[in-house]
This record gives sequence, structure tokens and C-alpha cells, in this order.
Amino acid sequence: MLLLLIVTAVVSALACALLLRHGQHLAARYGLDMPQRFHLGHTPRLGGAAMMLACSAGWLWMTGSGLPLAHDILLSPALASSWLMVALLGAGGGLAEDVTHRLKARWRLGCTLAAGLAAVFMLDVRIDSLGVDWLDQAIALLPWAPMVLAIVAVAGLPHAFNLIDGYNGLASTVAIVCCLALAYVAFLVGDRQLMVVVLSLAGATAGFLVWNYPRGLIFAGDGGAYLWGVVIAVASIQLAQRHAEVSPWFPMLLLIYPVWETLFSSYRKLARGQSPGLADALHFHQLIYRRIVRGVFSESDANRVLQRNNRTSPYLWGFTLLTVIPAVLFWNNTPVLIGFCLLFVLSYLYAYLSIVRFKVPRWIRR
Repeated sequence: MLLLLIVTAVVSALACALLLRHGQHLAARYGLDMPQRFHLGHTPRLGGAAMMLACSAGWLWMTGSGLPLAHDILLSPALASSWLMVALLGAGGGLAEDVTHRLKARWRLGCTLAAGLAAVFMLDVRIDSLGVDWLDQAIALLPWAPMVLAIVAVAGLPHAFNLIDGYNGLASTVAIVCCLALAYVAFLVGDRQLMVVVLSLAGATAGFLVWNYPRGLIFAGDGGAYLWGVVIAVASIQLAQRHAEVSPWFPMLLLIYPVWETLFSSYRKLARGQSPGLADALHFHQLIYRRIVRGVFSESDANRVLQRNNRTSPYLWGFTLLTVIPAVLFWNNTPVLIGFCLLFVLSYLYAYLSIVRFKVPRWIRR
């Protein structure tokens, strides 16, 4: 498994290097007036293409494929092909947007919905249980509910990752941590196939991270965020679906930060009479950048923006670990996991309102 991480990381890092050399002209198409822009200059948003290539290499390698290093065949060619199709359908819309910057949001949503449909029919993904008796009884009454829930989850998580992908190393580190947590629980229950899938993504993301943090030379773009979301969503559902001892609330707590950020942002925009799809600069990570990260001095505006950008991500890494650690410790205990989910929501709301009202303690600001 360690060799798989190394191979996918190297492939991803080399692909990013090539894209940096030959894809700079595409970065100039990204508008200077975009509300999500917290960097100066033109940076290619093609990291998703590099990670997709590395994931594909890792999954195909694990089928054997006649390669000498693939000594332990863990995926069948049909299974690897299904994963590739689902990932490509999900990431394809994002990659098209990263190249053209003209693909409308509804078309990108259509791509992730197509990925959800493909996951249902090609990987037999279902959400049969939510770990709560009355909800499970309601699902049992509707034969189509498990498929619909799975499609919504697979289609929605990519956009959640895209929403938190605002600063160097933020979403990519969250994705790596989630993949490692899923791989750990998959190891505990003996599911080596899921371990291969998520470890390939973790390695690919690590190779991208070499170029993304702290220098910010390349961004994941929509393609990278959608790849993270689709693969992690399908793997999370399958882990709970295949193994009854894994609580459905394990992936929920593991991914509560991007999921809740999306739900809260949609509510916040609707409350102000705006469309949930309208981009703004009032997300949690953006408020931390604007109101908490301080005292950055350097010789140029570009260096100052880069340093401030890099100092923002560790705040959210720590916030994420507060959910990942209890998720891994209590992966089979539904009541405890639900309690930690509620605790996160309350903590998030308290932190968000504190920042908005300028009531952040001095020891947190810097």
C-alpha cells in the first residue's frame, strides 16, 4: 500500500510539473474580478487533471495490467473501469470549466448527477440505512429512496469540496485526511478494495500538494474538487453499505465540515434573497482570511497575499481534525457520532458569529 501511495504521488507531481510548463496560457482566462480570487497573477487551475491521471494509473495498476510492480492484484478490470467511469463523469464538468471558464453551474451539476447515476448502476451504490430507526423505516417504505439518497450524496459532495477549496492546501489536506481515515476503517473491516481506491486518491492529492502548498503554483480547480467529492462520497457509502458494523454516521462526521459549510452557505444566501449558487466571499474560510489572519509583512503585494493565504489553511486543518479524530475513534458507535455532529454544528455557528461580530479572542488572531 505504501508503494501505491508513492507511485500515485509521483505520477501526480510529474503531471502537475508538465501542466505548469505548458498550461500557463489557460490561467489568464480566469477573471480578475471573481469573488473567490485570493491570489495575484495567473495560476493554472489544472491540478484536477493531474490527480485524475494519477488515480487512473493507481487503479489500473492494481488490476495487474501486466506491470511488474503490480504483485498483488486487488481490483478486477471491470471494477477499475467502473471507478474510472464514475470519476471521469464527475470530474469531467469541472475540468471543462477549468479549461474554458465558461461552463454553466447547471451543466457541472448535471455531470455530478450523471456520476451519481453511474455509481448506482455500475458500482451498486445504495444508502439503505441512516442509523436511525424511524428514518430507516421511512426508507424501507420507498424502494427508490436508497438510490435517490446515494445519487444526491454523490452529486452534492463534489460541490461541497469545491466550496471549501479557497486557499492553498485547504481542501487538498481535508481530502487526504478523509481518504486516510476511510482507508483505516476499511483496513479494520478487511475491505482491501476500498483501501486501494482511496489510497490512490490520497497519493494523487499528495503529489498535487507538493506544488500547491505553500507556493500556490497550481490549483486543483473544479476538476480536482469534483474528483475528491465523487470518489470520497462513493467510497464512504460503500464502506457503510458493505459492512454493517460501520455506522452511516462515520462518513457524515468525517465530512461534516464541507457538508455543513455548503448547507449553511445555502441557508445564508436564501435568507438574504440570493440564489444558493451565487458566489460570494462570506464563507467561513474567507472570514478567517479577512478578519483573523493578520500581521503579514513582506516586500511585495504578491508575497503578502501568498503568505496570508498560506496562514489561513492551518486554522481549518485544525477545525477538521476535531471531527476526523472522533470519527475514527468511534466509527461503529452511532449515538456518539451523532453527538459529535451536533457539537460541530454548534461550534461552527458560534465561531462564525464570533468572527462576524468581531468577538474573536486575541490569542486566536495573529
